[in-house]
Amino acid sequence: MAIWLPRLAIDRWRLTEGLNKGEAADAAPLVLINETAHGPRITAANDAGLDAGARPGMMLADARTLCPSLAVAQADLGGDSAFLDRVALSAQRWGPWSAVDPPDGVIVDITGTAHLFGGEHGLLADARGSFTHRGLAARFAIAPTAGAAWALAHCGPEDAILQPDQDAIECLAGLPVAALRLDADTVLILRRLGLKRIGELKEIARDALVRRFRNRSVPETNPLIRMDQLLGRVPEPLLPVLAIDVPVVQRRLLEPILHRDLLDRVVADLADDMARLLEGRKLGVRRLELGMWKVDGDMVLRTLELTGPNRDAAHIAGLFGNKLDGIDAGFGIELFRLRAAWTEPLLMTQSDIEAAAETHGTSLSACLDRLTVRLGANAVRRPVPHASHIPERAQRWQEPSTPGTAAQGELAFHARPLKLLDRPEPIAVVYATPDGPPKLFRWRGEPHEVVRSEGPERIAPEWWRERSTTRLRDYYRIEDGAGRRYWIYRAGIAGDGRGGVPEWFLQGLFA
Repeated sequence: MAIWLPRLAIDRWRLTEGLNKGEAADAAPLVLINETAHGPRITAANDAGLDAGARPGMMLADARTLCPSLAVAQADLGGDSAFLDRVALSAQRWGPWSAVDPPDGVIVDITGTAHLFGGEHGLLADARGSFTHRGLAARFAIAPTAGAAWALAHCGPEDAILQPDQDAIECLAGLPVAALRLDADTVLILRRLGLKRIGELKEIARDALVRRFRNRSVPETNPLIRMDQLLGRVPEPLLPVLAIDVPVVQRRLLEPILHRDLLDRVVADLADDMARLLEGRKLGVRRLELGMWKVDGDMVLRTLELTGPNRDAAHIAGLFGNKLDGIDAGFGIELFRLRAAWTEPLLMTQSDIEAAAETHGTSLSACLDRLTVRLGANAVRRPVPHASHIPERAQRWQEPSTPGTAAQGELAFHARPLKLLDRPEPIAVVYATPDGPPKLFRWRGEPHEVVRSEGPERIAPEWWRERSTTRLRDYYRIEDGAGRRYWIYRAGIAGDGRGGVPEWFLQGLFA
């Protein structure tokens, strides 16, 4: 079953404002706008606004030339998406699972459930009554595939039902090609070819359409893929909506608070409540969101991410303490809400009774959390091996809590220096033969006589990512007269056809 909410944004705005359909405030011309780089653009309009000439996608300035009395409200695209998720969850009343069909639709799998409502007609009647009771305009259709149901809900008759034994192409032949869920550019191309109805696509040889759209692999741009999905010839995966019970604790205060010490106390109490809630569910938190509502209606949000699952109330409260600096409480904060947006399983463990009485050291996870809060989210990283023969590419940085891949460290190398320079530095080299080891080199203005050398170790360029002019490297481990050891290389060999005279660089220092 496909459910289409053609007035989703307007209906949600009306419900948020507490208006009933047809009230004076709702009957006046109104549009919802979204700020763009070129100015306010209309995203939705009520019936009166549509009658006045306003259309979604139109600039607000153009719409006001048609209707100067046009009322304006700010669109909330994120709120509309969250509202559609809730609608999809409630639609599981009619089937085992449902999926969101953005931006304003829901697909419900009703396989084997229609008899619970007295048949498919009874199911549609129950669904229509439910949405009417909630004050939402909706269109419904039932078909064997999601594509056919979508086409009927958007372009077919009211409460259309397509039976499995019916020919889908014959039943949908009169619908426009836009019913195949194609983008505007593809619809325009089909119309220029004289194909305006689904039935007209059937009369065209498939090979002709394959030649025209063979390079388009995205379903929205290829009518052949959409036709196959409509007929059930190819699968169309859908992502079902799952209900997730997010742990939330809150405190509504009798008197608004202004001072920092009271703010820290409330946050500590919330952390204790959250710790008890997580402990009961055997969970640890990875991301926390602290919302603080002021008396004037403004809201302040602070987000905290942990390196590992944790439910230590004192640790959480201490980390939030560093994020509450500089908060302007205004006339006071009256509502606090702490939400665990990301949780992971964390079982309870029996602690050592004798060790519990002693002073505990700081765990690695707690230390990383404190460093991340103080220095920033991207300031704490750890190096991990990477599968590359090029020395400067053999290491990458990632978050400290992310486990490294075992395959990244399986490349075996010869001895490498303990210190690699961020960038290889050019050096001047004196050698006996062009392809032989160096005898003397100058680095940072100081000459060094080579008394011992080992090499070369040849490293070829990574041909799958390098340009054809990249030169191979011959690495040498050398020692000067003072006992200092270096790792240098010669970029290229004489006569390799990839440049002029080979160049020398110093890349690392041995202990």
